[in-house]
Amino acid sequence: MPRMTAARAAVEILRREGITNLFGLPGAAINPFYSAVRAQGELKHVLARHVEGASHMAEGYTRAKAGNIGVCVGTSGPAGTDMITGLYSASADSIPILCITGQAPVAKLHKEDFQAVDIASIAGPVAKWAVTVMEAAQVPGAFQKAFQLMRTGRPGPVLIDLPIDVQLTEIDFDPELYVPLPVAVPRASVAQASEVLRLLGEAERPLIVAGGGIINADAASLLVEFAELTGVPVVPTLMGWGTIPDDHRLMAGMVGLQTSHRYGNETLLASDLVIGIGNRWANRHTGSVATYTQGRKFVHIDVEPTQIGRVFAPDLGIVSDAKAALEVLIHVARENAPLRDRSEWAAACRERKRTMLRRTDYDDVPVKPPRVYQEMNNAFGPETRYVSTIGLSQIQAAQMLHVYRPRHWINAGQAGPLGWTGPAALGVAVADPEATVVALSGDYDFQFLIEELAVGAQFNIPYIHVVVNNAYLGLIRQAQRGLEMDYCVQLSFENINTPELNGYGVDHVKVAEGLGCKALRVFEPDGILPALEEAKKLMVEYQVPIMVEVILERVTNVSMGTEIDNVVEFAELDGVQNPIPTASGLRD
Repeated sequence: MPRMTAARAAVEILRREGITNLFGLPGAAINPFYSAVRAQGELKHVLARHVEGASHMAEGYTRAKAGNIGVCVGTSGPAGTDMITGLYSASADSIPILCITGQAPVAKLHKEDFQAVDIASIAGPVAKWAVTVMEAAQVPGAFQKAFQLMRTGRPGPVLIDLPIDVQLTEIDFDPELYVPLPVAVPRASVAQASEVLRLLGEAERPLIVAGGGIINADAASLLVEFAELTGVPVVPTLMGWGTIPDDHRLMAGMVGLQTSHRYGNETLLASDLVIGIGNRWANRHTGSVATYTQGRKFVHIDVEPTQIGRVFAPDLGIVSDAKAALEVLIHVARENAPLRDRSEWAAACRERKRTMLRRTDYDDVPVKPPRVYQEMNNAFGPETRYVSTIGLSQIQAAQMLHVYRPRHWINAGQAGPLGWTGPAALGVAVADPEATVVALSGDYDFQFLIEELAVGAQFNIPYIHVVVNNAYLGLIRQAQRGLEMDYCVQLSFENINTPELNGYGVDHVKVAEGLGCKALRVFEPDGILPALEEAKKLMVEYQVPIMVEVILERVTNVSMGTEIDNVVEFAELDGVQNPIPTASGLRD
């Protein structure tokens, strides 16, 4: 039996589990692992500037392609605590990432050694499994279990903590004999699918709610097939956006309190049966359960048994992987053909989609935010991968941008950590180097973890970062309206080095350029599209991140509310015409 260090065994297992890329920072307690990576020679490594940034890069990498698992590596102590936000974000959105940390020697774990912290206990609540491996011979089994857990049931992250002496200890291990553990996939039964079809046959106005579980299961094409076979319109959740193209005749719009369409909310309220697949009835999708559920029946299909009934009790709950469920639903639907004609209901949904719009064609200076998304729709095609996290920028983007492919809207949905966007976009760009990756941030999100721009410059990872700058914590300011205050949310100040910013504070152009990137600034709406076109050229020419900053009006209130039947519209709605008919209209 070959002998090697436990660290080398871990690296060999990573390769046999399909890992090709690492994101992280070396340090004394993890250096044996890095030595094994160097000696093995097959893994690529991106050096982050902050370990939280590395964890978000790993997330973006996972989210970009079916089967990917991003790996984040760091040393002991603060490296692990820095990963906690990434673990939380991944856990909240059912994203598998593997975090690997170094640790003090086993014999010193109880002695308050330098940078020794019980990271497994800290990470436990935000991981599927977090473990400090105390015996070198257990390292292969720990990694084998980690990959099985990340892929089984509801996907999620794992943290493996490796004391330095454990890494350095030699063990008997033959990589050629290593086999990944099998992954169990729960499947809906024919009887369960038949009951779904029975409920569907009784309904007058059914809808499918398509969640992120469909994307995790790589089942978007099956969703579209099932929708077309039954004629049932589809409402994607924010995490399921892209499961059905925005211009598909059965795409009925997003529903929710914030990231929603007027037509989507009205269609949900008009429905009498909702079939949720791979979704979790998030509160910003449903609003109050009473309003959301009144007058309609529900089917809930999810891979995780404890998700069924967590928010409300469905009329029918089915524990199943989304892909497995859709396969059997399609099979049963074909056996029951011909199915009920849904053309009248689908036409009513399309009419709402045609008429219940929000205005984007503003010419005001300073720029009104909707104009930015209008020009982004003009500049970027259906293959564009958008990345965003939280704030008014993300909310309004989800209301006005258009997505046509699964994994082309990549968003930290539940956790929404500021600063996530930039490093996640880098991870997406590493996973799909040929893609046009477009990140979208408000100024505050952009300033968090802004140092990761240098990673893109150093490793030639090009993407476009659109920054909409109103020098405000805009979402928090809008939330403070109910308390009649505007407190501790202003980012504006007179920048003595850049007076032309007129009080907007941080000079993002200089910062981006100082970190090795190219940057453009736009003050007027007619300059947005030319700047985006120029950014595409610069990205190809220089192979670094390109920032496009648009200076917005200071105060904008974005459409949102506390109930799906009471979303407050702050802009005029009468006679709104879609200025870009090809963006959300039907395909020819």
